[in-house]
This record gives sequence, C-alpha cells and structure tokens, in this order.
Amino acid sequence: MSPITHFLVGWTVATSVRLEKRDRAVVAIAGIAPDIDGLGIVVDLATAHSAHATDWWGHYHHVLAHNLAGALVALCVALTLSRRKWLAGCLACASYHLHLLCDILGSRGPDGYQWPIPYLMPFSESLQLAWSGQWALNAWPNFALTLVLLAWMFATAWQRGISPLEIISPRGNAAMVSALRQRFGWPADPLPESA
Repeated sequence: MSPITHFLVGWTVATSVRLEKRDRAVVAIAGIAPDIDGLGIVVDLATAHSAHATDWWGHYHHVLAHNLAGALVALCVALTLSRRKWLAGCLACASYHLHLLCDILGSRGPDGYQWPIPYLMPFSESLQLAWSGQWALNAWPNFALTLVLLAWMFATAWQRGISPLEIISPRGNAAMVSALRQRFGWPADPLPESA
C-alpha cells in the first residue's frame, strides 16, 4: 500500500483512544515506520545512470524493517518517547503490525510479484508471510481503504479538533479544523483533546 495509506492507518489507530499529541504522533509514525527500509530507492534513483547502479530498494524493501525485529524497535521507541507508555507502546505495535498486514493484503507489484513479509528476520528466514490473493498496489481496494481512512481523518478533525497536521504544524491543524467547522458547522458536542 502507499505510504499515505499506511500513515492514515497509523493515525486511525492513534485516534482510536484518548492520547496526548506526542503519543498520537508516536503511534501514527509507527504505522509508516516499516517503510524506512524502502528509502534505498533514493540511492537507486541517484545511481541509476552511473556505472555503479544500486538495487537497494529491490533487495532490502520489505526485508530490513518489515519484521518482528522492526516491531520490537518501534515498541522500544514508543515506550521511550510516549507519556502513556504501555498504552501508546501497544498501539504503536498494533499500528506497526497493521502496516505489515496491509502489505500482505495489497502490495503486489505491476509485474505480479507478491512481496512476502520475512516476519522472523533477522532471527530466522523460516516464516515468509504472503497471501496468494494479494491485490495490486493500484487496485481499487487500496483506493477504497484510503478514502475511508481520509473520511475518518476529516471526521476526527471536525469532531475532536485534531488532524495529522498537528504533528508538523499546530497552526496548520487549527486552520484545517477551522475550515471544516466553518464548512460543516460545529459539532453538537465537540470533544476537546489534551495537548
């Protein structure tokens, strides 16, 4: 699935309970964290026309961080950075694993390759998670899921006054919430969030 969809899955998990802003950010970012192993594509693009072209994305994406070890690292980071440590840690771990599940469901490439998830790496290569019905990255279920998650995000912004923008720009978040409330009216019972 796209990184945007993965982030929105993480944001949905983060807003499923009352958390402070920092904890929401930790949980939401855990939802996209496995894709850190896909950053090799930047090097691949930079070296594509050189004598020493790389294939880091092809070799390492869905390998280095799409596994139990990556989930444990995300859990440790969440426990370190969050205020409600165990709640945020468990939600970050759930968010991380939902990323893996989403990739198993809908990340087949245009060439038909189904990305297996080497779940026990680097401890063992014995468990490769895959699903024969994996739909293509650009298939309608991915778009439908993204639309549902966007609807949740906008509804949460309207009702509770929080959006993913709060992670990078409190002013941007306030502007978005204000625009939604001007357009659709104030919720009957707005639910204020803690900072």
